[in-house]
Amino acid sequence: MSSNAALPLIPLPEAKAGELLRLVDGLDSSALWWLSGYAAGLASQPASLPRAVNAALAKDATPALKLSIVYGSQTGNAKRLAEQLAQKAEAAGIAVRLLRADAYPTRELKAERLLYIVISTQGDGDPPDDARGLVEFIAGKRAPELPELQYAVLGLGDSSYPQFCAIGRQLDERLSALGARRLVARGDADVDIDSIAKPWLEQALTAVREATKGAAPLATVTPLRPPAAPAFSREKPFAAELIKNQRVTGRGSDKDIRHVELSLEGSGLRYEPGDALGLWPRNPAALVDAVLDAQKLNGDTPVTHDEVTLSLREWLSSRRELTKLARPFVAQHAAHAGDAELNRILSPDHAPALTRLLGEYQIIDLLRAFPAAWSAEELVAALRPLAPRLYSIASSQRLVGDEAHLTVAHVQYEAFGSTHWGAASHQLAASDEGAALPIFIEHNDRFHLPKDTARDVIMIGPGTGVAPFRGFVQERQAIGATGRNWLFFGNPHFRSDFLYQTEWQEALRNGSLHRLDLAFSRDQAEKVYVQHRLVEQGRQLYAWIESGAHVYVCGDATRMAKDVHNALIEVAMSHGGKSREDAETYINQLQQQGRYARDVY
Repeated sequence: MSSNAALPLIPLPEAKAGELLRLVDGLDSSALWWLSGYAAGLASQPASLPRAVNAALAKDATPALKLSIVYGSQTGNAKRLAEQLAQKAEAAGIAVRLLRADAYPTRELKAERLLYIVISTQGDGDPPDDARGLVEFIAGKRAPELPELQYAVLGLGDSSYPQFCAIGRQLDERLSALGARRLVARGDADVDIDSIAKPWLEQALTAVREATKGAAPLATVTPLRPPAAPAFSREKPFAAELIKNQRVTGRGSDKDIRHVELSLEGSGLRYEPGDALGLWPRNPAALVDAVLDAQKLNGDTPVTHDEVTLSLREWLSSRRELTKLARPFVAQHAAHAGDAELNRILSPDHAPALTRLLGEYQIIDLLRAFPAAWSAEELVAALRPLAPRLYSIASSQRLVGDEAHLTVAHVQYEAFGSTHWGAASHQLAASDEGAALPIFIEHNDRFHLPKDTARDVIMIGPGTGVAPFRGFVQERQAIGATGRNWLFFGNPHFRSDFLYQTEWQEALRNGSLHRLDLAFSRDQAEKVYVQHRLVEQGRQLYAWIESGAHVYVCGDATRMAKDVHNALIEVAMSHGGKSREDAETYINQLQQQGRYARDVY
């Protein structure tokens, strides 16, 4: 390292300053907070420093055991739980390092003695983007034998997908196969995360206390107090006023897409472009009525569950999931119904049929197709808790102030002879201006703009996936970024589905957007998607990437994101002269460097 220009800013000898910069390189905000707390503790007790160092280095002392907590998170839940575990372990006097999966040095795995992994599973059994490299390493031939490792895994997932918590299960089984010893049984948390995660965290903390009993402490540290918790959060949402609800698709469009503006005035909530807004929804009243009617239940019946008493109607309206079907409820309903066909679908050799059922049916469809009698208490206990919905924020707070803008596709369709809705999107679409909606901010550090404002930015966002890029362009204009901005956008039709058309045209005119490539798939005989435009513009696209551009993708994870990923590989092959294997490595390295980020769902 020879960037001496940066070193005088650090009041240390040059050699020490260089060591410090190498130490903090690659650490995320959580690890940096811990490190600052460690340093603050030593500073408050300088006389203890020699004793602490001598104790750590003494040959006759029991070696210090450090707990590594590694998280892989797509929407922030795994990160939140890992941070909670780290804080509790540190408060218990355990030496901890907390790392995002893509910052974990895999070469150190062989030397690990205590390792906890908190990781989510995306879609059809995929790891979160920040954990792909770690998962591949542990699953691959290069993974070492781990006879001295003690570990535990907490998996997060959604049981409405067939591959529920698959990544957590794979890591748990693989580490065991490599000779590691499981300290705590794996936890598989559904969307009602805390029902599994909370007891798992307590068990994990107890286990690591036992494992580190008698080990020498690294130092006597006064923990630094973390930043003050915001007044409003996921657990304590803010009642945001709806100040605008405007349809942005034109006549004749098959889609009802809304531009929504919410007031954050008085909340103190802050966000960066790339962050998400969470909404705690209410199920549509007509859907609640349909469930009550199908079960011949009275909505006014009081139901007590987990020491909370509400009317059955309120449980179904605000506390229970009705628009997403999950395997556990299907299994319980099959037992109630005693239906041979439903039990056949649940059998391991009929996985495709179960996948179709979970993808096409809502709770009401299952109740109607396979009748069974549920009591009010049984139904509330069997249904999953209603989870918040996350939406990419479509604005820059530097420009809009105490507001957050969203781009929301209203889910409403006909199936099995009745109208179906999405819980949150229908609530937003049906709400009048002035309504109060319970919201919170979910930060997404992996999907923020580059700190170097001279970097070019390539944004790929078809449909509502364009939302965060509206915020990106606003932000880059507001801060005077000198890097270029290139947007790829697609939708079915130019005339009816060109979201924010006038804004993009104005951005091209004023220079805040430098390139715009469009793919309207149904405006010609042959369907054209954004991935086709990437290949068409491959030469310039590759030149931008080679010169340091950051690539961002937002939207559908099932097909679009995979097609775009393959298109980027094809571009690297065609214009970088790479083999397929080398091109895949090249794109994966961009991801590991933080220059290729995805917000997919």
